[in-house]
Amino acid sequence: MAEQQERQPISEEERANWVREQFQKANKFLAENGVLFDTVITEESRYLMPYLAVWKIRAMDSKLYWVISGDLPTDFTSVENATDAKEVLRHFAMHWQLKAENLMNAEGADDNQKAFGELLVNRAESLFAMQNTPDFWV
Repeated sequence: MAEQQERQPISEEERANWVREQFQKANKFLAENGVLFDTVITEESRYLMPYLAVWKIRAMDSKLYWVISGDLPTDFTSVENATDAKEVLRHFAMHWQLKAENLMNAEGADDNQKAFGELLVNRAESLFAMQNTPDFWV
């Protein structure tokens, strides 16, 4: 019988480093898409280390966005598409399912596009499961 490895508790330093890395990842992605960060609305942001971070961001132009980062593709959407962090997981799950279907069924889709489509499907299913897990939203 294989030994099961016991997980060590995550230190505050590890948690802070992970959150900082995810914030930098999210901020870089926003900048690459023409959105300049102003502030994080921390009381509405959520972290499920080491899987995902959901950030509510105010941009320099005062628009509000949800940004997701972690062990999944980084993405963002207007706050008009979701009222809270739980709802934004559902939004991205549905959005990524549609995006994946379009990628994988596109005429002339190469292996990289199909692999990315499969990744999106996998992560979308995980997001949907997380969104439907009551313990995460207590």
